[in-house]
Amino acid sequence: MQINAVTYGSDQCGLVCGYLFGRAAQAIPIEASEAEQWLRDPDSPAGEFVWLHFNLANTASEKWMREHATLANEYYDSLHEEGARSTRIEQADDTLVAVVNDVLRDFSFEPSDISSVCLSVDRRLVVSARRKPLQAVERLRQAVRGGENLASSVVLLTHLLRDQADVLTRIVRDATGKVDRIEDSLLSGKLKLKRADLGALRRVLVRLQRLLAPEPAALFRLLQRPPTWANEADRQELRESTEEFAVVLNDMAALQERIKLLQEEIAALASEANNRSLYVLTIVTVLALPINIIAGLLGMNVGGIPLADDAGGFWVIAGIVMLFTVVAGAWLIRQRSD
Repeated sequence: MQINAVTYGSDQCGLVCGYLFGRAAQAIPIEASEAEQWLRDPDSPAGEFVWLHFNLANTASEKWMREHATLANEYYDSLHEEGARSTRIEQADDTLVAVVNDVLRDFSFEPSDISSVCLSVDRRLVVSARRKPLQAVERLRQAVRGGENLASSVVLLTHLLRDQADVLTRIVRDATGKVDRIEDSLLSGKLKLKRADLGALRRVLVRLQRLLAPEPAALFRLLQRPPTWANEADRQELRESTEEFAVVLNDMAALQERIKLLQEEIAALASEANNRSLYVLTIVTVLALPINIIAGLLGMNVGGIPLADDAGGFWVIAGIVMLFTVVAGAWLIRQRSD
């Protein structure tokens, strides 16, 4: 009986998808064996390049890359970095090594729904690798599958960055819709959301911004010293993607400030409601104080209690309690008016 190996959405080499650009009007899908043959041929026609996308959950991915692709050591180091990694793009031996943070395809505003994809980009080869399916990479893959032709490897990288910016724009739009509904509920006095829910949304946005904020600066540095094989059109693509990212990050920062103001307003309303409750409790306590004091005194089982044998003693005590209660109430009203 033959048992199929677990591939985690990829082939046995860990390849999720591969495409050859520049040979036809559309990208040509290729498999791992075809990519091996193409990489062994150093005299490929000018303008051709290959994109290989791997799934790191398949342990065969890194083994295949080390055996068949010549990649910088910095790229392999990025594959093994632990914890949250800020987005960055740097040069290593005239190769671009990028770590791009993105959100999962089923993003639900949870901090754990953020992951990263590592890329190695040179003139002939683009290698990307991720552990979880990501939205921006999937958008790029669908665009290529739909017939979009990319002129160079840098154009593919900037396409991915723009897809990432589009995903973030949609996240900001969805978050803005949530904040709008919260604000409407707050203005109508029907707010049922807790401050903690707003805090969770704000923390996700802060995490996204913290992971993505270095990207425009990294792109600006890259524009100052681009790789030798990048032409002017490639530099313009990078410049435009940098501007788009700056706009998205500014919108995200503005939304965070808006959430902060809403949190402060909700906290002020909660504090005001608590103050009203304490005030009502204080009124009840003050009004009940005379009867509690008198009841305590008359309830002591000792001799000499006044009016104990008087037939009208109850009404005398009731009148005294009423008098003290009226005086206490008048004092409270006067204190409130002051």
